[in-house]
Amino acid sequence: MSSLSFNTSAASSQESSSVEVATDGPSAAPLDGGRRRLSGWRPGLVLAWLVIGMVILWAVAPGIFTSYSGTEGIAGAQRLAPGAGHWLGTDQLGRDLYARIVYGAAYSLSGALVAVALGLVLGTALGVAAGAIGGGADSAIMRFVDVLLSIPGLLLSLSIIILLGFGTVHAAIAVGITSIANFARLARAEVVRVRHGDYVEAAYGSGATFTAVLWRHILPNSLTSVIAFSALQFGSAILAISTLSFLGYGTPPPTPEWGLLIAEGRNYISTAWWLTTFPGLVVVMVVLSANRISQSFARSRR
Repeated sequence: MSSLSFNTSAASSQESSSVEVATDGPSAAPLDGGRRRLSGWRPGLVLAWLVIGMVILWAVAPGIFTSYSGTEGIAGAQRLAPGAGHWLGTDQLGRDLYARIVYGAAYSLSGALVAVALGLVLGTALGVAAGAIGGGADSAIMRFVDVLLSIPGLLLSLSIIILLGFGTVHAAIAVGITSIANFARLARAEVVRVRHGDYVEAAYGSGATFTAVLWRHILPNSLTSVIAFSALQFGSAILAISTLSFLGYGTPPPTPEWGLLIAEGRNYISTAWWLTTFPGLVVVMVVLSANRISQSFARSRR
């Protein structure tokens, strides 16, 4: 009897433990997934999205955020320090600096979008063609990419602007052309990696054509890194366009482009420090935010 009761109690304890394990397993998985999702949204990433979102709102509807004009000055309000009337002060012509930064967001962001779109489309097309076709086409395309990479980006941008002329669009085209090589090299590397995958070989073995394999398997699995890199390139494009405007090769005055604001304020840096400090801080914040978002895309891909 004692042995029978012992066996019965042992069996019941094993059943109860198995039930607990079975009930704990499914409930633990959503909790772990929830913790993982919450841990992915760190304060720095949230702040980066807030900065980018605010700048986009500036570009879309600047009149909501300021009542001042971005190009017209106020008589007797030259170089006023930051205060209640003018949050970020005024420039040498009495124009509100905060209003000029807000209105300048449209020029800086639109130029960066054009540059990134140009580099993304042309560079990705070259990289995909080189990686998918291979052979002589791969060698020819990558030698052209090597030539682009051998030329300093700023020198190439200045050369293109001299040929096209000044302006935001021309500066954006110049910056976009300098980024083609980076997109092409990354796209080719991803296509070559995916092309040698087992599922791609199986697709070819099942009788699929080259075009079908390219659209169904290679492109969807190789463009994720390219899209993440475009976010990083967006911040670099803003910095490059601002640099060209600072050097006098971008948007002409009185357009309130961010790089031009810094260039106009450098002559008064000893008496009106805010003319260069605040536009420079905005450029730095936007570039760092774009880089942070790009890092989050790369981590989510892993």
